[in-house]
Amino acid sequence: MAQTAETIFDLSYTSNHGEHVSLADHTGKALLIVNTASKCGLTPQYERLQAIHAEFRNRGLVVIGFPCDQFANQEPGDDATIEEFCRTNYGVDFALSTKVDVNGSGTHPVFSFLKDRAGGFIIDAIKWNFTKFLVAPDGRTVKRYAPQTSPDDIRADIEATLPATAS
Repeated sequence: MAQTAETIFDLSYTSNHGEHVSLADHTGKALLIVNTASKCGLTPQYERLQAIHAEFRNRGLVVIGFPCDQFANQEPGDDATIEEFCRTNYGVDFALSTKVDVNGSGTHPVFSFLKDRAGGFIIDAIKWNFTKFLVAPDGRTVKRYAPQTSPDDIRADIEATLPATAS
Protein backbone atom coordinates (compact mmCIF):
# COMPACT_ATOMS: atom_id res chain seq x y z
CA MET A 1 0.00 0.00 0.00
CA ALA A 2 1.39 3.39 -0.99
CA GLN A 3 2.08 5.87 1.76
CA THR A 4 -0.09 8.99 1.60
CA ALA A 5 1.75 12.30 1.28
CA GLU A 6 1.45 14.54 4.31
CA THR A 7 1.71 17.69 2.21
CA ILE A 8 1.59 18.49 -1.49
CA PHE A 9 5.30 19.27 -1.20
CA ASP A 10 5.98 15.54 -0.68
CA LEU A 11 4.90 14.90 -4.28
CA SER A 12 6.34 15.50 -7.73
CA TYR A 13 5.33 15.51 -11.37
CA THR A 14 6.93 15.30 -14.79
CA SER A 15 7.15 18.57 -16.72
CA ASN A 16 6.00 18.74 -20.32
CA HIS A 17 9.72 18.61 -21.21
CA GLY A 18 10.14 15.26 -19.43
CA GLU A 19 11.92 16.64 -16.36
CA HIS A 20 11.18 15.44 -12.83
CA VAL A 21 9.81 18.36 -10.79
CA SER A 22 9.65 18.08 -7.02
CA LEU A 23 6.90 20.19 -5.51
CA ALA A 24 9.25 20.56 -2.53
CA ASP A 25 10.92 23.22 -4.70
CA HIS A 26 7.83 25.35 -3.96
CA THR A 27 7.65 24.74 -0.20
CA GLY A 28 6.12 27.73 1.54
CA LYS A 29 4.41 29.04 -1.58
CA ALA A 30 0.75 28.89 -2.57
CA LEU A 31 -0.05 26.62 -5.52
CA LEU A 32 -2.87 26.94 -8.04
CA ILE A 33 -3.18 23.56 -9.76
CA VAL A 34 -5.54 23.14 -12.71
CA ASN A 35 -6.39 20.22 -14.98
CA THR A 36 -6.38 21.75 -18.44
CA ALA A 37 -7.40 20.99 -22.02
CA SER A 38 -6.85 22.89 -25.26
CA LYS A 39 -10.05 21.93 -27.10
CA CYS A 40 -12.61 22.70 -24.41
CA GLY A 41 -15.18 25.48 -24.18
CA LEU A 42 -13.35 26.55 -21.00
CA THR A 43 -9.93 26.73 -22.72
CA PRO A 44 -10.00 30.57 -22.78
CA GLN A 45 -9.43 30.35 -19.01
CA TYR A 46 -5.75 29.93 -19.93
CA GLU A 47 -5.68 33.70 -20.52
CA ARG A 48 -6.92 34.49 -17.00
CA LEU A 49 -4.68 31.82 -15.44
CA GLN A 50 -1.70 33.47 -17.15
CA ALA A 51 -2.81 36.89 -15.87
CA ILE A 52 -3.10 35.52 -12.30
CA HIS A 53 0.33 33.92 -12.68
CA ALA A 54 1.88 37.17 -13.89
CA GLU A 55 0.24 39.21 -11.13
CA PHE A 56 1.05 36.94 -8.18
CA ARG A 57 4.19 34.94 -9.05
CA ASN A 58 6.47 37.44 -7.30
CA ARG A 59 4.26 37.27 -4.22
CA GLY A 60 4.54 33.50 -3.80
CA LEU A 61 1.95 31.91 -6.12
CA VAL A 62 2.91 29.03 -8.40
CA VAL A 63 0.44 28.12 -11.17
CA ILE A 64 0.76 24.64 -12.67
CA GLY A 65 -1.35 23.29 -15.52
CA PHE A 66 -1.85 19.53 -15.77
CA PRO A 67 -3.16 18.70 -19.26
CA CYS A 68 -5.69 15.86 -19.21
CA ASP A 69 -7.44 14.03 -22.04
CA GLN A 70 -10.03 12.19 -19.92
CA PHE A 71 -12.95 14.48 -20.77
CA ALA A 72 -14.32 14.02 -24.30
CA ASN A 73 -10.77 13.78 -25.71
CA GLN A 74 -10.36 17.54 -25.44
CA GLU A 75 -6.58 17.34 -25.00
CA PRO A 76 -5.51 15.15 -27.93
CA GLY A 77 -2.05 16.60 -28.60
CA ASP A 78 1.35 15.56 -27.33
CA ASP A 79 3.28 17.66 -24.82
CA ALA A 80 5.03 19.80 -27.45
CA THR A 81 1.74 20.51 -29.27
CA ILE A 82 0.01 21.45 -26.01
CA GLU A 83 2.84 23.80 -25.00
CA GLU A 84 2.90 25.47 -28.43
CA PHE A 85 -0.87 25.96 -28.34
CA CYS A 86 -0.78 27.50 -24.85
CA ARG A 87 2.13 29.84 -25.59
CA THR A 88 0.93 30.93 -29.02
CA ASN A 89 -2.73 31.47 -28.18
CA TYR A 90 -2.60 32.56 -24.53
CA GLY A 91 1.00 33.59 -23.80
CA VAL A 92 1.25 30.89 -21.13
CA ASP A 93 4.59 30.78 -19.36
CA PHE A 94 3.50 29.03 -16.16
CA ALA A 95 4.55 25.42 -15.61
CA LEU A 96 2.86 22.62 -17.51
CA SER A 97 3.10 18.94 -16.71
CA THR A 98 3.06 16.07 -19.11
CA LYS A 99 -0.46 14.80 -19.79
CA VAL A 100 -1.98 13.05 -16.75
CA ASP A 101 -5.09 11.23 -15.61
CA VAL A 102 -7.06 12.95 -12.86
CA ASN A 103 -9.58 10.13 -12.29
CA GLY A 104 -9.55 6.35 -12.35
CA SER A 105 -6.90 3.75 -11.59
CA GLY A 106 -4.16 5.85 -13.22
CA THR A 107 -4.89 9.03 -11.25
CA HIS A 108 -1.76 11.11 -10.85
CA PRO A 109 -0.67 11.27 -7.17
CA VAL A 110 -1.03 15.07 -7.12
CA PHE A 111 -4.71 14.74 -8.02
CA SER A 112 -5.25 11.87 -5.57
CA PHE A 113 -3.89 14.17 -2.86
CA LEU A 114 -5.99 17.15 -3.97
CA LYS A 115 -9.23 15.18 -4.21
CA ASP A 116 -8.57 13.64 -0.80
CA ARG A 117 -8.11 17.09 0.75
CA ALA A 118 -10.91 18.87 -1.13
CA GLY A 119 -13.67 16.56 -2.23
CA GLY A 120 -16.16 17.53 -4.86
CA PHE A 121 -19.88 18.18 -4.79
CA ILE A 122 -21.62 14.79 -4.40
CA ILE A 123 -18.56 12.81 -5.61
CA ASP A 124 -14.83 13.48 -5.27
CA ALA A 125 -14.02 12.69 -8.90
CA ILE A 126 -13.04 15.60 -11.09
CA LYS A 127 -16.01 16.21 -13.35
CA TRP A 128 -14.48 18.31 -16.14
CA ASN A 129 -11.51 20.27 -17.44
CA PHE A 130 -10.34 23.37 -15.57
CA THR A 131 -11.16 22.19 -12.05
CA LYS A 132 -8.92 24.39 -9.89
CA PHE A 133 -7.23 23.67 -6.57
CA LEU A 134 -5.66 26.39 -4.43
CA VAL A 135 -3.12 24.95 -2.00
CA ALA A 136 -1.99 27.05 0.96
CA PRO A 137 1.71 27.49 1.75
CA ASP A 138 1.35 24.86 4.50
CA GLY A 139 0.90 22.29 1.71
CA ARG A 140 -2.08 20.78 3.53
CA THR A 141 -4.95 23.23 3.18
CA VAL A 142 -6.70 22.88 -0.18
CA LYS A 143 -9.67 24.73 -1.64
CA ARG A 144 -11.44 23.39 -4.75
CA TYR A 145 -13.21 25.38 -7.47
CA ALA A 146 -15.58 24.21 -10.18
CA PRO A 147 -14.47 24.21 -13.82
CA GLN A 148 -16.71 27.12 -14.76
CA THR A 149 -15.34 29.30 -11.93
CA SER A 150 -13.18 31.96 -13.53
CA PRO A 151 -9.67 32.39 -12.16
CA ASP A 152 -10.66 36.03 -11.57
CA ASP A 153 -13.43 34.87 -9.22
CA ILE A 154 -10.88 33.29 -6.87
CA ARG A 155 -8.55 36.31 -6.77
CA ALA A 156 -9.55 37.23 -3.18
CA ASP A 157 -8.90 33.66 -2.02
CA ILE A 158 -5.52 33.72 -3.77
CA GLU A 159 -4.54 36.97 -2.07
CA ALA A 160 -5.65 35.63 1.32
CA THR A 161 -3.64 32.43 0.76
CA LEU A 162 -0.36 34.02 -0.34
CA PRO A 163 2.54 33.60 2.05
CA ALA A 164 3.30 36.53 4.34
CA THR A 165 6.66 36.94 2.63
CA ALA A 166 7.51 35.43 -0.72
CA SER A 167 10.97 34.03 -1.26
